[in-house]
Order: sequence, then structure tokens, then C-alpha cells
Amino acid sequence: MLSSEETSRPGKWDTNNVPYMRFIMDCFCDDEIQEINWLKCTQIGGTEGLLNMVGYVVDQDPGRILYVLPDDELCKDFSDLRLQKMLCNCPTLAEKFHATDSKDTLLKFQSGFLLFASAQSPAALASWSARYVLLDEVDKYPKWAGRESSPIKLVQERTKNWWNSKIVKVSTPTLKTGSIYQGYEKSDIKYEYRVPCPHCGHEQIFDFKNIKWPKKEDGSYDITVVYYSAYYECEACHGHIDDRHKPAMLRAGRWVPKNKIEGRARSVGFHINSIYSPWLTFGKVAAEFLSSKDDPADLMNFVNSWLGEPWEDKAATLDSDMVLSKKTELPECVVPDYAQLLTGGVDVQANRMYWTIRAWGAKMTSQNIAHGVVETWADLEKIMNRRWPDTNGEAKWQVNLCAIDSGYDTETVYEFCLMNQDWAVPVKGSSSQMLQRYRKTTIDSPGANFHGQTLYIVDTDQYKNLIAARLNRPIGTGCFMVHAECDKDYAEQLTAEHRIRDSKGRGKREIETWVPKTSAAANHYLDTEVYATLAGDLLHVRYLEELEPSQTPSRLARTETEADEWLNVEGRWLE
Repeated sequence: MLSSEETSRPGKWDTNNVPYMRFIMDCFCDDEIQEINWLKCTQIGGTEGLLNMVGYVVDQDPGRILYVLPDDELCKDFSDLRLQKMLCNCPTLAEKFHATDSKDTLLKFQSGFLLFASAQSPAALASWSARYVLLDEVDKYPKWAGRESSPIKLVQERTKNWWNSKIVKVSTPTLKTGSIYQGYEKSDIKYEYRVPCPHCGHEQIFDFKNIKWPKKEDGSYDITVVYYSAYYECEACHGHIDDRHKPAMLRAGRWVPKNKIEGRARSVGFHINSIYSPWLTFGKVAAEFLSSKDDPADLMNFVNSWLGEPWEDKAATLDSDMVLSKKTELPECVVPDYAQLLTGGVDVQANRMYWTIRAWGAKMTSQNIAHGVVETWADLEKIMNRRWPDTNGEAKWQVNLCAIDSGYDTETVYEFCLMNQDWAVPVKGSSSQMLQRYRKTTIDSPGANFHGQTLYIVDTDQYKNLIAARLNRPIGTGCFMVHAECDKDYAEQLTAEHRIRDSKGRGKREIETWVPKTSAAANHYLDTEVYATLAGDLLHVRYLEELEPSQTPSRLARTETEADEWLNVEGRWLE
């Protein structure tokens, strides 16, 4: 029995409302199937399916149930607000539920019990053997359960004494390396839910690419119009399928295996997305995509939670060809017309320094105008104080701010930045991930000239994420571009790293971090661009606005008289 707190359609459960769940629940009753992996979107009925399986066990085939959730607090809340309510509200289950003998996370019923366990508690996972194991939102589990192996492995060990055991894993996916996607991929048979077209009868899966919406003549769209006017196009006859057709299509649908195996299937996998939801219209799905597509975090949520698919971050691995595909028509050393300021970045090595200069415009549109290597500080100073020409050949641009790595030859960097504090600041990469992109600190070296000087600690992973995301944009607004004569070495160094998931010790949360693709990979230009982007952040490039054709930037170059006035505005311009 569903309450009004749980659904907009309270009352007795009716599988006809969500017909795609019937076969999944039937597989739970199939003695030949030992494992079910359900890769799903949110709010599609996955948890209700698990509750129905619990109800079946209590009423028809009693035994021990281990129900695993991501954390302890969720176990108590879910037991109190969902499961116990179901057991008490259904007459046949209420007769067999021993409410007075039960606790928050240990519910007893006739000839069996249900134990809630947190994926973060290895003791709870290893306490009891169980015939039935139900794992909800497995991609939210930690990689390790304390000092033990993974929570899923620990739980699977609890079923070894049962020849007729059942393991059910249900979750919204995260990445392709996540547990639910890996379980789905390893399933003996993977199923997809096909529905018939109301016009031609062709069976097909609901695929997001076939949702269409009206566009204006210039290709733009009105999201309100999309919300009410989007429709689904049949992949065979291209007929318009409206929301009114969906209920009948779902009822006539069926799960079809994507692959065949010899013999009997021990494990089965299912995948379903939000388009199948009887409570969502095609327009709502389309509108959610359009409102999410321009923000990587929102787009990842749409892919995971709406499409029920793992996020495949194309920015996690970049190649040099992608960088070279971002060449503009401007030759080296020419500042683009949209530019409003220049920043520099320097990576200091034992016998040389790699440098880069980047032009910035509105919406973080940027282009590398020059990069190279110098061997002396005098040469570096000459480059950073050089005047760079615009597209008309007028040399009127200078670097507004340059961030210099102080990880090597630290004191020399500090001294250099002190002597050139009108355009140079020292920076240092953080040894651990930070909440913010950078933080400001003070150099503590009593007796030294640079004592009390400002130093910026940088979360390089966050800036590499930004660079990768901007490289994935098409040339134009918001893209991380390079000049027309950009060389292969620069491109290879800029893409010398890739992002991986890593865990700093067992039991700790996983993090994503950038590491070299090979041990010998040179990544100096990547570091210079990180520092140049930090310098842009310090100058607030994120807030630059589009210039009117008649406008020119208020500061095209650093003049010696202007620099002093600009840098000393209340002494806090970098905060």
C-alpha cells in the first residue's frame, strides 16, 4: 500500500502503472537467476521494486534478508519511514511482521528477519549470513569498508552458504568504473525495454536523441515552448509520438535481451532512463537537458540521474590533436580583438623556465598568443615586459599579471617576484585537493627581503579540469584556444596528463586527480597554462563583459606611471 507521502497515486500497488518493473520482479522469483543488476535513472521505481521483493519474501518465501544502504543514518530513516510503514499498511504482511520484537535496523517477521546494514560498517556487513541481499544505490558506497575489502564483496560473501541465494543491486550510475555499471556489463544477459510505435508498430527503445523540439529560424529555442511542445520521433517511420501515446506503449513494451549466451543465465542486467517514466513528459526531459547542457556538473547529473547512464568525461583524457584543432587564424604574438587583458604563467626548472602568455576576453574566451623557454631571469623579464601587437599591428599590449611557480629555486623566485611585484606573483601547487581554487597566504621567512610577501597556493587539479573543459568547447566564445602557429610539443605537453579516480588509503573517499600518462611525460606547458589561468582568476577574468564595437579596454598596456596607481588601489586588488 502506497501512502500519499510517497507518491501522487496513493493506494494499492499496481504494476500496470510501471509495467517495465514486472519482468524485473519476476526475475527475483526465478530460481535460476542469482543476481540482478539494475542500472537506472532516479524516480523510476527502483526502491519500490526492492520493497516489493521484501514483501514477497515475508509473505511467500521467508528467509534472512540483508538490506544495504550507503550510511547508518539512512538505514534508520528508511526503516522507519518506508519499510516498516509498508509492512504495517499491508494486511497480509502486518500479520507476519513482529513489530514489538523489532528494532530500528533489525525487523523480525515469521520465519525470518531483515537486517539493515550500512556500507560504511564492515562489522554489520559481516555479522550474518543471508539468503537475500538487497543493495540500494551501490554507486554511493565507499570503495573500501574500513580496512576490509569493498562493501559489495563483503556482502556477497554472506550468501555462500545458500544454494538459492539472491543478490539484487540497484543504483543510479556515476562513472563507467562505478559498481552498478560494472555489474551491469558483467551480467550474463543484458536487457533493454522496447516499446512499439503507435503509428507503424516498430519496436524500439526510448533514446534521448529521438526527442525533438521546435526551434526558431536562427536555431535558438524557447525553453518554455520546448517544455510543452517536445515530442518523440519514431526511428523507423519518423512519426510524431506524443505524451498521450506513452502509457499504451509502456504497457505493450517488453524486455528484450541485447545478447545471447549458451546455457542458463545466472545474472541479468537491466537499464532504463527517465523517458520511460509515466510521470515525465518528453518536454520535461528535453527542458532539463537544455537547462543543464552548458554546465558540466549539471550535464553530468542529467546523464546519470535522467538518462541512467554512466558519465563518460571526454575531458578526462585529451590528446594533442584536440589542442591543435583549437588553432585560430591569428599568427603567433598577435593579440585578438576580443582581448581585455593578458596573463602569463611560468614553470621553473633546474636550468630553464617554460613560459606562456594568454589573452582573455568575456566569458573566459582565451587564446595562447605565445609560449617558449628561457634560461635566464633577465630574458624572462624582457618577455613579460614586451609590448605585444594587436591585429592592426599596433604594439600596445603588455602582460597584466604573471604567476611564477616557486616549487623549485624557491628563494630566487620570491626575490624575483618582489623586485617585479607590479606584474609578478609567486605561486605554489597544493599538496592536497582544496575546496577553493586557490588561497592566499604569507611567506614566513624572518630576516629575508621577501618576508611577508603574498604567496598563492593553487589547487592544480581544479585548474586542469577547467582547461580540459574549455578545450572541449568549439572554437569561439568560452574556448581555450591557441595561435595558428602552435607547435606539436606544446600540444603534447598540454595533454601529457589524464584524470583518474584514486583513493588516499582504504576507507577514505575516492578523489579524481590528474596524473602523467607516462612516467616520462613532460607537462611543463600544462603547468604554465595552469598558472596563467590562476593569474586570470586573480584579475577576475570570469566577470569580464562583452565590449561594444566602439569600446576599447580601459587598460591596454602597463605604463610605469599607470601601474603604480593601479596596483595601489587601497592595496587590495588581488583579494
